[in-house]
Amino acid sequence: MESKRIIEAAVEGAREKKAGRIVVMDMRGLSPAADYFFITSGASVRQVQAIVDEILDRLARGGAVPKRQEGRAEGRWIVLDYLDVFIHVFLREARDYYRLESLWGDAPRLLEIEEEESKNGDG
Repeated sequence: MESKRIIEAAVEGAREKKAGRIVVMDMRGLSPAADYFFITSGASVRQVQAIVDEILDRLARGGAVPKRQEGRAEGRWIVLDYLDVFIHVFLREARDYYRLESLWGDAPRLLEIEEEESKNGDG
């Protein structure tokens, strides 16, 4: 599955589960790890896991399976590695702490969607 379609499915899945702000960063030329970072967050571990489950389901329907998954057990920062696209789903507090968007501040933002996170984190 091409990068554009992976990002589109991730956006759709995150919005379905009422994720927080969605940012897609162009990492080409900045990071050898991936061409794009997709970043979003949830208000609770339960919501973070629901967002990830929805993204995984949508991508699996299109035939895409992540090469690796990290952080699934803890649910504070889950990374799905689709080779050219890294999907980062944070617990809101972890996102504020790690500030990934600031760390990679030179990366162009291809997409920014302000979303209202579910207050109770039920997603």
